[in-house]
Amino acid sequence: MTISGSGVRGAAQAPPSKSYTHRAILAAGYSDGATVRDALVSADTRATMRAVESFGGRVDREGSVVDVAGFDGAPAVPADVIDCANSGTTMRLVTACAALTDGLTVLTGDGSLRSRPQGPLLDAIEGLGGRAESTRGNGQAPLVVGGPVDGGRVSIPGDVSSQFVTALLMAGAVTEEGIRVDLETELKSAPYVDITVEVLGDFGVDARRTDEGFAVDGGQEYAPAGGEYAVPGDFSSMSYLLAAGAVAGDDAVTVTGARPSAQGDSAIVDVLERMGADVGWDREAGEITVSQSSLSGVEVDVGDTPDLLPTIATLGAVADGDTRITNCEHVRYKETDRVTAMAEELSKLGASVTEKRDVLTIHGGESDLVGARVDGRADHRIVMSLSVAGLVAEGETTVAGAEHVDVSFPDFFDALAELGADVRR
Repeated sequence: MTISGSGVRGAAQAPPSKSYTHRAILAAGYSDGATVRDALVSADTRATMRAVESFGGRVDREGSVVDVAGFDGAPAVPADVIDCANSGTTMRLVTACAALTDGLTVLTGDGSLRSRPQGPLLDAIEGLGGRAESTRGNGQAPLVVGGPVDGGRVSIPGDVSSQFVTALLMAGAVTEEGIRVDLETELKSAPYVDITVEVLGDFGVDARRTDEGFAVDGGQEYAPAGGEYAVPGDFSSMSYLLAAGAVAGDDAVTVTGARPSAQGDSAIVDVLERMGADVGWDREAGEITVSQSSLSGVEVDVGDTPDLLPTIATLGAVADGDTRITNCEHVRYKETDRVTAMAEELSKLGASVTEKRDVLTIHGGESDLVGARVDGRADHRIVMSLSVAGLVAEGETTVAGAEHVDVSFPDFFDALAELGADVRR
């Protein structure tokens, strides 16, 4: 896509949350049947839908309404390999589900997904008495997983992926004994486990924090009230629209569907306020309004909000002074190394950036953005963040790999165009 310097204004609807949709679809799979409304239908969430069907469920979709005939806590051995495509969430959550089957499941994905760490989750499943192996012996997919596990107590590191905890809690609810997860290190991305606990609660499953980590009792049933669950708006995706308004809003930009939830990425509102943006959040109405204003650099710890790093880096390239993004080493283990990706691609646009292992500093006062050809690194969040930078870069910015927005925000470029951005395919 090519983006020219342009102003934005008007209203945009936030897409449904990818994180909530993944969990809700799999929770419906664990049930004997449920309807998920307002679901995000994207490349990643379709992978989770396919996995539910592989375990014996059935998924019927009409628009954003997904009807799931679940496998009622007893997943069948899949008849074929489960391809998780590019979805790390699918692979982690489904790996624990596979440990409940009385047989073996093979899981794989694309090249990016096969480079992401799965070792701690494999170790945890083996600690529960299941079989969990990396075919290459490197803790990465393809994986071979089997059971059935009955539950128990495991210890895992908390600084690799919070999705390991989510996977074990979701599976643990339908084991005989339940599962207790003790954390060996501080939990990164902790709000994502809070999302899990919230979704489980809405499906009638009790999971809880403990002094050592998290726990879920066994023998529970997944059953949402009225047989339905509605997915809230996605703050990770909202962050790009809000950033567009903050850097290029020649009139107010209003993002709807922004009701409070357990999403840690709602912290983008606080980040914008700290940077001096003209932003207001009507929580009851679920509307956030932002207009262009002078921004100043701040320091942001993304230990709990890794998906915000690309957005904050773009804001930092427009702000005065330095923006320091700290506690970010775990952001290197996403679809791509997002720390290096943003450092290198923003530099192509004229930003001054200093990259360290756990800190990314954008020197806004030394940056003068000029349009260039940049690489989205086959990563939806890199693509969207660079596109926002293109709104304020002089001339034209061409973002390669723009089709990857389908992972989380398929209508992103349409939304930008409807706000008045000059966007061309």
